[in-house]
Amino acid sequence: MRLALLLLLFAVSVRAQTDLQQQIYRIAADAHGKVAVSCSLPHSTLNCDLNAHAHAPMQSVSRLPLAVMALRLVEEGRFPLDQPVHFMLGDRILPDAESALQDKYPEANVDVPLQELLRLSTSQSDPVAADVLLQVLGGSAAVNSYMASIGVTGFHLEASEHALARDPNAQYRNWMEPAAAAQLLRRVGDGSLLNPEHTQLLLTWMRDTPSGQHKLKANLPARAVVMHQSGTSPYPVNGVTPVTNDVGLITLPDGRHLAIAVFITDSEADGPTRNGVIARIAKAAYEDALLGN
Repeated sequence: MRLALLLLLFAVSVRAQTDLQQQIYRIAADAHGKVAVSCSLPHSTLNCDLNAHAHAPMQSVSRLPLAVMALRLVEEGRFPLDQPVHFMLGDRILPDAESALQDKYPEANVDVPLQELLRLSTSQSDPVAADVLLQVLGGSAAVNSYMASIGVTGFHLEASEHALARDPNAQYRNWMEPAAAAQLLRRVGDGSLLNPEHTQLLLTWMRDTPSGQHKLKANLPARAVVMHQSGTSPYPVNGVTPVTNDVGLITLPDGRHLAIAVFITDSEADGPTRNGVIARIAKAAYEDALLGN
């Protein structure tokens, strides 16, 4: 009797999943790791949730909350976009951080406009610029408080980029639930967090990012506009890549923004396979959205 009940509950659970969720589940298996997905589309029942409340490590996905908070503080008059921020020797991440800021000013000790720090952090995933920006915002606790204040739960920032460079395990202390990422993206897309000028500025930075072109965007039609923030661990640990992520807004032909977040954690698959999983999930969600779901 107990076995029959368990089988019945399992069958009900499977039937309760949407066709899209089942498709995403099958795609996710190729990552040979933990895959977590969420999406949100206005005026739609679209559901692509898979482990949507997992505490997935972020890597550079954390740049999005930093940018939203900074632009909001600009709107509140806390500081202007052209505010000079001093880039100090101690801000550098040595010896080998991939940082346009650090490459341009190897000796540091210069003032950099806040807007440039934001652009580098968001569109270039610059870790040094992100750490300087984090200091301007008051540190990780201030960012966590801001996210809670706007009703985005399922987010935790703890370790700086300096900490991540020193200790590979530190990346697991910065996490975001895919559902929270989709919620934040949805609110960016609908303009409810920032004024039109700053919303457009942020979306431009996200569209111009050179990283992640083989992830969310890869399998979509060439005309599809994607504004995204990716994040990937710099190297595997014992054959396992801790983080491969991409979150973003995909503009549909009718003008709506499909918010989607895909996080792959502790994957044994190679880079092209991991990226391909993200690309295939994005394509499946995009095509389902076009069907009017």
